Amino acid sequence: MMRFPARLTRGAPAPLGATWDGLGVNFAVFSANAHRIDLCVFDHSGRREVARFELPERTDEVWHGYLPDARPGMLYGYRAYGPYEPLRGHRFNPHKLLVDPYARALHGALTWSDSLFGYRVNSPRADLSIDRRDSAPAMPKSVVTNDAFNWGEDRLPRVPWERTVIMEAHVRGLSMRRNDLMPVERGTFRALSDPRLIDHLLRVGVTTLELMPVHSFVKERFLVERGLTNYWGYNTLSFFAPQAAYLAEGSPHEIRTAIRRLHAAGIEVILDVVYNHTCEGNELGPTLCYRGLDNAVYYRLVPEDERHLINDTGCGNTLNLSHPRVLQMVMDSLRHWAVDFHIDGFRFDLCSTLGRESYGFDPFSGFFDVLRQDPVLSTRKLIAEPWDPGPGGYQLGNHPPGFAEWNDRYRDTLRRFWRGDALTRGDMAARLAGSADIFDRCGRRPWASVNFVTAHDGFTLMDLVSYDHKHNDANGENNQDGHSDNLGRNWGVEGPTDDPAILAVRDRVRRAILATLFFSQGTPMLLAGDEFGQSQNGNNNAYCQDNATSWLDWPLAATPAGQAMTAYVGQLAALRAAHASVRGRGYLYGKRETAPGLLDIAWYDAEGHPMTSDAWNDEHGRILGLFRSSTDDGPPDSTYLIMNTGDEDQDCILPPVSGEWTLLLDSADPTRTGTRSDRLARWTVGAHAVALFGFTPDGQHAKGTADA
Repeated sequence: MMRFPARLTRGAPAPLGATWDGLGVNFAVFSANAHRIDLCVFDHSGRREVARFELPERTDEVWHGYLPDARPGMLYGYRAYGPYEPLRGHRFNPHKLLVDPYARALHGALTWSDSLFGYRVNSPRADLSIDRRDSAPAMPKSVVTNDAFNWGEDRLPRVPWERTVIMEAHVRGLSMRRNDLMPVERGTFRALSDPRLIDHLLRVGVTTLELMPVHSFVKERFLVERGLTNYWGYNTLSFFAPQAAYLAEGSPHEIRTAIRRLHAAGIEVILDVVYNHTCEGNELGPTLCYRGLDNAVYYRLVPEDERHLINDTGCGNTLNLSHPRVLQMVMDSLRHWAVDFHIDGFRFDLCSTLGRESYGFDPFSGFFDVLRQDPVLSTRKLIAEPWDPGPGGYQLGNHPPGFAEWNDRYRDTLRRFWRGDALTRGDMAARLAGSADIFDRCGRRPWASVNFVTAHDGFTLMDLVSYDHKHNDANGENNQDGHSDNLGRNWGVEGPTDDPAILAVRDRVRRAILATLFFSQGTPMLLAGDEFGQSQNGNNNAYCQDNATSWLDWPLAATPAGQAMTAYVGQLAALRAAHASVRGRGYLYGKRETAPGLLDIAWYDAEGHPMTSDAWNDEHGRILGLFRSSTDDGPPDSTYLIMNTGDEDQDCILPPVSGEWTLLLDSADPTRTGTRSDRLARWTVGAHAVALFGFTPDGQHAKGTADA
């Protein structure tokens, strides 16, 4: 048992958080408006407070003190004293134990109780009242850590953007149904270290694994009371601590080990991060950390009505990144994950919120400026979700250079196109060519468009072709949650069916959609499980489904159909990697010759004629041909893509050229690839299918196909 001194020594105001130096621990925490902050030390169980110290010094609004002989593993929390004046935005309440915003680990789970709220729940004065019960028994405790780890020869793969293939996945959902893993490993980072899972990613052609939130988060009270949980994790409590449930034995080194092994396989790791709001909700939410330390600074408050919080996020509050200390916290968190965990990049949830100043979204806001000049973070992959629910929140294409952006225009256009909607060929052409109409400015490249058809939020690919409507009854919200317009088509029956004709059409449409995704310029993103037919039974908002609804169905992946589709996706990825004309580093406008007579891009109809205005405006047209040629990798690489969204096979004439067409892929029958010598002037493109051809000018050898 540690013997505690009577008081803390002065310590230092930096770095923020709890820092062990081998002889003791320095504690430093920011609060501009607190009058006093106490450090509370707990026993190893976290149930009993064994010591309390007032932080003795305040330097530049940072409270700090040093505890000699303290070591990693010590559990602690803070209590902040100051005005409880909600009408002025102040909500200090020393009866509430607070998590250290810079805690590297948390011990114990939050247990929902009325004591967690700074006001008396059900009081007629609501949040204007004050609650004096101690919240410590219901709170997780911050942990002093030592982050030393032997990284060996680990190197970031640094996959070029134009060769990047992203898979979005959930740490828990990836492995909960892997019966070849030990039960303690399932649903954790240790499973990501397993060679069999890594081999699966490699077979599919994934270069970059994008993980849904791994920061420590809270399960909302209303979900817990309903017998559900927060599965997705977009409800952050700590921006530095990992979610404890994702660690098999509680050590963050499990994350580092997984990243080191993924890096050894050439696979990058990107984290989906949520810096736009916290789990404390609106003014009626709990007091767990930021609200108790300095509500008026950490959150954006409604001007002249500071009792209420600005809710640009739709989650009750909005972090105030216009304040330098809050912005510093976000940057320190990002550097922590980039440096201490070798993370390769970040996908920013509701990124428009992060770029908001008091006057609205600004691509030159403090957040973007600081991030882009940072010598570490600016070298990582940066991806924006370019919208939020606030006013003027839809900012697709308006994020600064250096960012890629989730392109929902691509998603919606591709869904409409393969559903068979009229007059979609022109918009589909723009999406296939990298969405230059959106992103070609400030020197940005096609990779700035993260092309996706499905993501965690919405239907899976199998559900997209199996349901016309969402089926979210299991969420307990009367099917009122989730998007209602999913642009899906069930092709004859809502949901599962044994009808072989309907199943065949669904499979053809899935293969065509995946081929379009991989053969579009931009950065393709695949939802984990789409490679073998994962279904959520029509649930398009499975945020609270920590069960077989959301967990990847590995038994399905092992079926002949699942294996065939997985192999097909790997085939698409290999073709993309082999052909510069498919992935292209620059935008194509049909104004540059890659060789005499070969333009970099051209569009054709079913007869092999250049598309005319009348053809583009023909609402009955179901054929679209795309010729592309690129010299990115040296000699010209040229391909021709034909898409048939109709219900009937279509005879198509390939453009007249001086050379040889070679079939690379027919999504209607993927086994037909690899022909090298046949001169093809005509091809029957199957209904709901894609065909890709390689072009070899006379006198040159044909370029290899994916299975060569």
